[in-house]
Amino acid sequence: MYLDKVVLCASSAYEQKYFLNEDFKALPESIKEELKIMCVLYTEDVGGILTLEFDEDGNLMLNVTSDEGDIMFDEIGSVLKIKELQRNKAELLESLELFYRVFLLGEELD
Repeated sequence: MYLDKVVLCASSAYEQKYFLNEDFKALPESIKEELKIMCVLYTEDVGGILTLEFDEDGNLMLNVTSDEGDIMFDEIGSVLKIKELQRNKAELLESLELFYRVFLLGEELD
């Protein structure tokens, strides 16, 4: 079904917007809300654009970009905040990978 990267959600400090991919509307509301809070707080804290996307193998990646001339973007804070999210939200992120692999890639559970 998917051959390339698939965006789960994204938040932009520049446009002050949050996006959730419609392909994930089956996620429980509590998960959708947790993703929104996580992403928006991240971009409010360090700036830039945070994108959560799945690679071809179903691994969830947290990607950060910023405008080239953005002097307010906290690059060091960004790295630290991503590591903190990966540590504190590990269960959520692993569950999202499982959801993606089973429901969108059609993999069988072991």
